[in-house]
Amino acid sequence: MYHNPGCKFSRGAEEILRERGADVEIVEYLDHPLTRADFESVLDILEDPAADLVRKDKQFAALGLDEADYQTREQVVEVLLEHPVLMQRPIIIRDGRAIIARPSEKLLDLL
Repeated sequence: MYHNPGCKFSRGAEEILRERGADVEIVEYLDHPLTRADFESVLDILEDPAADLVRKDKQFAALGLDEADYQTREQVVEVLLEHPVLMQRPIIIRDGRAIIARPSEKLLDLL
């Protein structure tokens, strides 16, 4: 699980996993940033479009970024390498599948 403890969805997903006794490896990606290879691996198995991996929130806007410029896989990887805080979270990976668990209950599809 790629996790940001400051995110309510990420905390909610962690709680669901703990309640179900799931054996989970948690990576706090802001403390341990993903590499290009990590992002590529996630995108290879992500069930959502690559562009969904980028949070288009107020921080995105404050950086002066344009959503239209971050649609392709390569564009997504580049922006997330430069601004890891923009990664959508939590990302749950299991059995060769990755999902963005927003809302947190979306991860139940993987269990």
